[in-house]
Amino acid sequence: MLPKFDYFAPKTLPEALELLDKYGQEAKLLAGGTDLIVSLRAREQRPKNLIDIKGVKELHQLSYDDGLGLNVGAAVTINQLLQYDGISRNYPILSEAVSTIGDFEIRNRATLAGNICNASPAADSAPALLVLDAAVNVASRMGKRTVPIGEFFAGVKKTILATNEMVASIDIPPPPKGAKGSYLKARRTVGEDLCVVGVGGLLLPTGRTGKSVRLAYSSVAPTPVRAIDAEKVFEKNKPVDELLNEAMPIVRKTVSPISDVRGGKEYRDNLVEVLTRRLVRRLWEAM
Repeated sequence: MLPKFDYFAPKTLPEALELLDKYGQEAKLLAGGTDLIVSLRAREQRPKNLIDIKGVKELHQLSYDDGLGLNVGAAVTINQLLQYDGISRNYPILSEAVSTIGDFEIRNRATLAGNICNASPAADSAPALLVLDAAVNVASRMGKRTVPIGEFFAGVKKTILATNEMVASIDIPPPPKGAKGSYLKARRTVGEDLCVVGVGGLLLPTGRTGKSVRLAYSSVAPTPVRAIDAEKVFEKNKPVDELLNEAMPIVRKTVSPISDVRGGKEYRDNLVEVLTRRLVRRLWEAM
């Protein structure tokens, strides 16, 4: 049984924002509900009002433009995203990452916006969005603002959203020409298990023969994190193994894994190194 709440099903974005502005802290938004419903059943959350945004047409926008990139509305499901030609052709790293979220049935309900708004440190979409320099379009009754994905997460299960704000869509710019990306996820079982460590990487060509790398991680810190300082190492013209040897101590200072039921701190530290080396070498060879 779920706790009692008043249920609202707005049909327009202004209507949804008006309800959110009215009820604020006493309201929760429902898009896919794959995290929220579990939390309600466990009585971890007891909102007095539930605002179901699945019927808001504006939030189902999904489009790609060669110049602007990908725009994903807050109500677009993971499976809709995976089936969209614009992601498979232009964002293989994002496709790889979100395809590891839950199972097919969960992805039929879950949304990309919900995955980041849940703000789990283990969010699978986050490393891909971080290295792709995604931006989150936030709306409230007072207006709109755009937040870089790197500034969106504020802590475990926390975001920068005010109580009267919601994510309307996510913008992902087109990757630079020739870029190669991939996502690796370590988990206990194949299926809907949360990741023990996730790493996303994007390799970009610079000049005639140069390369640079963007790296981001999930499940190794209070929030998903990008290893910006370590990325600078890869701008040097050296063999990839030498670059990795130089970069890994910086990566280890960037992450701060904990021990929990899915894995110990030392195990996660080791996975960070193993997955990073495996991913970077794979991208290096593909370039």
